[in-house]
Amino acid sequence: MTFDEKYTELLEELGEGRPMVLSTCENGAVSSRMMSVIRNGGTFFFQTDCKFRKYRQLLSGIAALCADNISLEGKVSMLGHPKEAPLFCRLFEKRFKGSFDAYTFLEDERLFAFEPVYAERWVYLGGEPYLETFDIPAKEYRCVMNEHN
Repeated sequence: MTFDEKYTELLEELGEGRPMVLSTCENGAVSSRMMSVIRNGGTFFFQTDCKFRKYRQLLSGIAALCADNISLEGKVSMLGHPKEAPLFCRLFEKRFKGSFDAYTFLEDERLFAFEPVYAERWVYLGGEPYLETFDIPAKEYRCVMNEHN
C-alpha cells in the first residue's frame, strides 16, 4: 500500500468525530485531558474556553492527540469563535449534541484546528506487535516490529 492509502486507513479508523486525549505543554510540564474532536479530511477541530489553561498552552502552536492505539503530533492554530465556522458547527452538533448546545455559543469559546505532522499506530501482524509511523509532510510510512521481542 502507498503512504496515502495507509494514512487514509488510519484517518478512517479515527472516524469523523470522537473523544480523544489532547496533550499540551507549558514550562516543561505536560498536561492531558479528554476533548470532543471533529475530523474533516486530514484536519482535526475542537473548541475550548479562552480562560482555560489549555487555551494558553494551545497558543504555543503544538499539541498531541491520542485515541486507542493511535497517537498524533501536530501544529495547532486558533481559528476564532466556533459559531463563525458553520461546517464545524454542523459536524460538532451531529457528533456531540450535548457539548454543542452547552458550549459552542458561549462568548469565551474558541475553535482550534490541529494539523498532524507525525502519527503512529500499534498493530498486530501474525500475533506480533508492530509500530506504524507516518511522517506526514514527507509522506513516509514505516512499519517496524517492536524491538522488545
